[in-house]
Amino acid sequence: MKVLIVGSGGREHAIAWKVAQSSKVDKIYCAPGNAGIAEYAECVPIGAMEFDKLVAFAKEKSIDLTVIGMDDPLVGGVVDAFEAEGLRVFGPRKNAAILEGSKAFSKDLMKKYGIPTAAYENFNSPEAALAYLETSKYPIVLKADGLALGKGVLICMTKEEAIEGVKTLMLDKQFGSAGDTIVVEEFMTGREVSVLSFVDGETIKIMTSAQDHKRAKDGDQGLNTGGMGTFSPSPFYTKEVDEFCRKYIYQATVDAMKAEGRPFKGIIFFGLMLTPDGPKVLEYNARFGDPETQVVLPRMKNDIVEVFEACVDGTLADIELEFEENAAVCVVLASDGYPEKYEKGYPISGLETFQDKDGYYVFHAGTKFDGNTIVTNGGRVLGVTAKGENLVEARKNAYAATEWISFDNKYMRNDIGKAIDEA
Repeated sequence: MKVLIVGSGGREHAIAWKVAQSSKVDKIYCAPGNAGIAEYAECVPIGAMEFDKLVAFAKEKSIDLTVIGMDDPLVGGVVDAFEAEGLRVFGPRKNAAILEGSKAFSKDLMKKYGIPTAAYENFNSPEAALAYLETSKYPIVLKADGLALGKGVLICMTKEEAIEGVKTLMLDKQFGSAGDTIVVEEFMTGREVSVLSFVDGETIKIMTSAQDHKRAKDGDQGLNTGGMGTFSPSPFYTKEVDEFCRKYIYQATVDAMKAEGRPFKGIIFFGLMLTPDGPKVLEYNARFGDPETQVVLPRMKNDIVEVFEACVDGTLADIELEFEENAAVCVVLASDGYPEKYEKGYPISGLETFQDKDGYYVFHAGTKFDGNTIVTNGGRVLGVTAKGENLVEARKNAYAATEWISFDNKYMRNDIGKAIDEA
């Protein structure tokens, strides 16, 4: 079969790598792809938001299954565009992708169906939000309602910071229309854990857990980024936590979406906070996480295309997900200055070192070809991933592998997975 993957980052590289292992697949395309994805797929110069061109390409090439990696096209309705032309596509329709597309919607859904989450209020007027802040407890969290590249969340320690945050989101429009509505949320304490799942509208199958590092600098300092590294599994995601979440969060979310007339097919990413009062939902994403995918898929035993098709066909109940009894750590190699200003176009060396190394992977996030040379082309450049028998070994392997790669302006955090030592 022929598969089209939509996206251009490390997540899509990991998906392409996994799809390439399927015995069912003999041709992969990726739009627009990157220099790493080109090893497995024919990259085509179509943007993720160019729905008409994507649909036309899928019809022209007789694509059997399209896999949408990114949030923007999902929230924008790319799945609806494909289905309208009778094309098979993996991902939620627009009315279900709102689970990620609107934080106000997802908070209201959780409140209505009793799914544990932080106390909150939604505001579409800066004046009303500012008035609310006058009597709030601090710290407090402000969230842009819409998509903001994973950066539209402000943790405000004081009332003054919160007032400035409302100005940033709603008046200065730092994240554009994503800040037209904001969620003002109770500040929760505890460990953050990410759990990915496959969903077919009714059935949900949970993947292995992971834990992301969002801040740019060591010690969780610096600005929020799209993710500087991750590890899997999370030692804090215990059997007791899993049982609670299966009972009160996972299936409850799928059932809630179905009850609202928004059946969800695709990936639900649960961002959880393990609070002193039990696990609560921080956020939902409607697609694979990045860089969580880069540590989850290397540990997955299943043929991923069979799982994708089961989600599309509503037969996920027949699938048993299997993961290796080991661990993986991913360290993101970024351009110095990310997530603000950084330079691109630097040649990358050492990539060939990974070709004959079992259990070591380099997933391209921001790269391109300059002639025959692979150069940097983004803030997050590469995700260096390694497996090990346990998290300590996987972390050691991943950091050793980061030394195989060099490019000017290379930057990384040196404490990815340090929480493992505290488990």
